[in-house]
Amino acid sequence: MKTYPKQKHFTSMYLLLCLLLLPLFTFAQTTKPKVFVMEVKAEIDPRTNRYTEVAFNEATEAGADHVLLVLDTFGGALQDADEIRERILHYPKPVYVFIDNNAASAGALISIACDSIYMSPGSSIGAATVVGADGEAAPGKYQSYMRSIMRATADANGRNPRLAEAMVDASVDSTLSAGQVLTLSTTEAVKFGFCDGVANDVEGVLALLNLQDAEVTYYEPGTADAIISFFLNPFVSGILLLVIVGGLYFELQTPGIGFPLIAAIIAGTFYLVPYYLTGLAENWEILLFVVGLILIMLEVFVIPGFGVAGISGILLTVSSLVLMMLNNYNFDFTFVPSEDLMKSLISVVLGMIGAGVLIALSWNRLVSSTAMDRVVLKNSFHSNEGYRSSNSAVHLVGKTGFAHTHMTPTGRVMIDDTLYDAQARDGFIEKGEAVQVIDHSTFSLRVKKVS
Repeated sequence: MKTYPKQKHFTSMYLLLCLLLLPLFTFAQTTKPKVFVMEVKAEIDPRTNRYTEVAFNEATEAGADHVLLVLDTFGGALQDADEIRERILHYPKPVYVFIDNNAASAGALISIACDSIYMSPGSSIGAATVVGADGEAAPGKYQSYMRSIMRATADANGRNPRLAEAMVDASVDSTLSAGQVLTLSTTEAVKFGFCDGVANDVEGVLALLNLQDAEVTYYEPGTADAIISFFLNPFVSGILLLVIVGGLYFELQTPGIGFPLIAAIIAGTFYLVPYYLTGLAENWEILLFVVGLILIMLEVFVIPGFGVAGISGILLTVSSLVLMMLNNYNFDFTFVPSEDLMKSLISVVLGMIGAGVLIALSWNRLVSSTAMDRVVLKNSFHSNEGYRSSNSAVHLVGKTGFAHTHMTPTGRVMIDDTLYDAQARDGFIEKGEAVQVIDHSTFSLRVKKVS
């Protein structure tokens, strides 16, 4: 057979092109799809919300082609479930859910947001009526909103929106639930298009998806998340409260030492930051805490006596610490279980009682410490040395003199060439500043700074 030069040229070019593309074909055949698996087996709350947010971000960074959510929950907070739903609906890669026993209430909403639903034998999905803290159905506005998002979510993924609504409201006509909120078993969910397959475990789900040979990564919370979870423990929160209250008290009793204040600040940081990161502590709750501390400090250093500011500061501080532990939205406690409220209140009260016990046990040692020598008068003073007791100083009220020592707020003042123990009304007075006597007690004078 005769071969033309042009034909030989094209044959050579074709062979060369095949050789160049061969590595690409080989690479395509050896590259495995990546599956990212996360587990949610807890109540749906701000912590779960943050967990899924971090997990989806990590799945994106890992270049996952598919995400599988292993779910077993009886529900939880509607707002957090809605945010998770939005996250799933807008995720650029396919998201599947494997219901391992339960997907009730908020769990049902999250499940129908996924591209495909797989269930283990004996599992169930539904019962999505919004309930309050007492377990009773929430007001109609909440049910209406839940029906709306259940219907829209089911419709977005090609599922029967009518059945999704029936999971919320018993009055919605359903062929399965005569006057009852709809809950589907695994078999029923398969029949009515709310389950795409039945599997016993994650490996079974991957086989149904033809991903049995995929590269699988299981999400594990990082060190930071483990630390946050540790500090969210009610017992640990109580210890931190003890350090906060005790540290502030000791610092107020011995100004200038610094260590108690530093300990209180560190404990406050460890207390506030985990609650803030998980969404439990809102900005207004933290502001409430700060305002409470400011009022307490004003009462101690500026305002004479103990009155409205001090009591208000204590109430605001305690209230903010309790509120930070509760999953409330804008002071709405409709969905906060009473046991959670009691648990938070007990943690705060026990923390403060513990701080009180610590203060009582440490008081004698504190008073006798060298640090207290700077602010507490322990020396004995005699009249022949020019000192006078304040109980013989009624006539000094209204007289002026100067601070013989730094007053923080206690110290010594010189009046008519005589030294007296005194307490500053306005907190701190520098040594040498002019003062005026405004009152007296058995043990000291009460003075104010003269401008």
